[in-house]
Amino acid sequence: MASVAQLGGVPVLILKEGASRQAGREAIRLNIMVARAISETIKTTLGPKGMDKMLIDTLGDITISNDGATILDEMDVQHPVAKLMVEVAKAQDKEVGDGTTTAVVLTGELLKEAEKLLDRNIHPTIIVGGYKKAMEKAREVIRQKAIKVSLDDVETLKKVASTSMRSKAVAALRDYFAELAVKAVKQVAEEVDGKVIVDIDNIQIIKKKGGAFLDTQLIYGIIVDKEVVHPAMPKRVENAKIALLDAPLEVEKTEIDAEIRISSPDQMQQFLEEEEKILKEMVDKIKESGANVVFCQKGIDDVAQYYLARAGILAVRRVKKSDMEKLARATGAKILTRVEDISPEALGTARLVEERKVADEKMVFVEGCPNPKSVTILVRGGFERAVDEAERSIKDALYAVADVLKHPYIVPGGGAIEAEIAKELRKYATEVSGKEQLAVEAFANALESIPRTLAENAGLDPIDVIADLTAAHQDPSKWGYGVDVNNGGVADMISQGIFEPASVKDHAIKVATEAASMILRIDDIISASKLESKKEEKKGKEEGEEKSEFD
Repeated sequence: MASVAQLGGVPVLILKEGASRQAGREAIRLNIMVARAISETIKTTLGPKGMDKMLIDTLGDITISNDGATILDEMDVQHPVAKLMVEVAKAQDKEVGDGTTTAVVLTGELLKEAEKLLDRNIHPTIIVGGYKKAMEKAREVIRQKAIKVSLDDVETLKKVASTSMRSKAVAALRDYFAELAVKAVKQVAEEVDGKVIVDIDNIQIIKKKGGAFLDTQLIYGIIVDKEVVHPAMPKRVENAKIALLDAPLEVEKTEIDAEIRISSPDQMQQFLEEEEKILKEMVDKIKESGANVVFCQKGIDDVAQYYLARAGILAVRRVKKSDMEKLARATGAKILTRVEDISPEALGTARLVEERKVADEKMVFVEGCPNPKSVTILVRGGFERAVDEAERSIKDALYAVADVLKHPYIVPGGGAIEAEIAKELRKYATEVSGKEQLAVEAFANALESIPRTLAENAGLDPIDVIADLTAAHQDPSKWGYGVDVNNGGVADMISQGIFEPASVKDHAIKVATEAASMILRIDDIISASKLESKKEEKKGKEEGEEKSEFD
């Protein structure tokens, strides 16, 4: 149906044939319905007792996870508002790496509360205005209540990492994984102009199925997923002097087509000997520098392999650029673009370089680097899906620790900070004039959905839990009380050591409010006609023309 407007009794065609349009309250309600459907889908995954989702893609590959960002990324959503909800999760994941489910659930709840206000004929703009004020107040409460953490307080950092993994497949071993995460992040953290900078990309995560979760290990160095190029080379080198080459150990081919005319076998032999001599000189230069391990980003000629093996040098070829950069950060070596530039100063060091077999694959381990700024976590697990979920859990823990190092403030988990913000917002609502006051109260109700969902997912009575939680928060000394999913009821999250980075909560509230506000502001949806239908129409016309010709 094309959109038609009546102008003085004459119909005016505005949109193309096949386009559709929804306007006014109908558009807002449709958008809210879609956003809530996405929110409800992942709501059951929230918290330590949350359930997992199984997602099967078009190729039949299975993903089993309760990570909000992963679930939404794997879901092939079509509606534009559903895609916006996926963006909410991605924004949360990229910025702080955790709290994706919280951000999406909060967006859905804000829209659910907004729908009740719309039914009372409150304009979307007033709701958005109230939500913005409530968001600023909520972020202010987080800043006031956040507990400062010393960067050397390893025990608290472990608690933060452990909390982020409570809802994951590795929950039973969270203390072991938390220790790995804290060590890894502290190792790669750097201080620049008084600020701590942590790039999680400097922590290499290698997944290999087989073994148990407890076989997961932190390596103060790098694992290169390649094998030693020549069987005669040493498979283990202690006190390694490492050369990193971004140049081929091959005789360079000319850029233009060149022809060499040879008239006798002697000339042919001289030509081959000259090539061999060039390769031998390259290897001699490497040997003279004192290098006994070579990682090459490009190829290594068979003849060069022979000379390297004879010199007792361990060599690996076609190493990924990202791995080369990590090796440089870990070993202190310089990446050289010409073999001629090699010198003892350009070499890196490691206590041990060894080829090992992991899950039927040979890999080269570079271990014991002095103060490496790039480290590796080798993740093991019984089967592929378990290893994938363990990797996601470790990434959440790494991001949680990195967030605290960058912004050293934490808040109690278990819905405690949400309950405290809700209490403060209800007080603040009395200071807000007009109908925006109702929007601020609605914001408080939406925040309470987090502890309510935690209780529901743990099989507790949400009404009783929220009543107990609200009562506890009336006492200022009990502001850290949250939902105790293990024993039922409410308990002090601070004494239980359940902490989350303040930046995760702050960003979740910010991104959820912005997304909800954007969806509420949409009052007209105009969809262009589908490309497929146009193609089919064109195809039908062409077939009709062909038939008429044959007639």
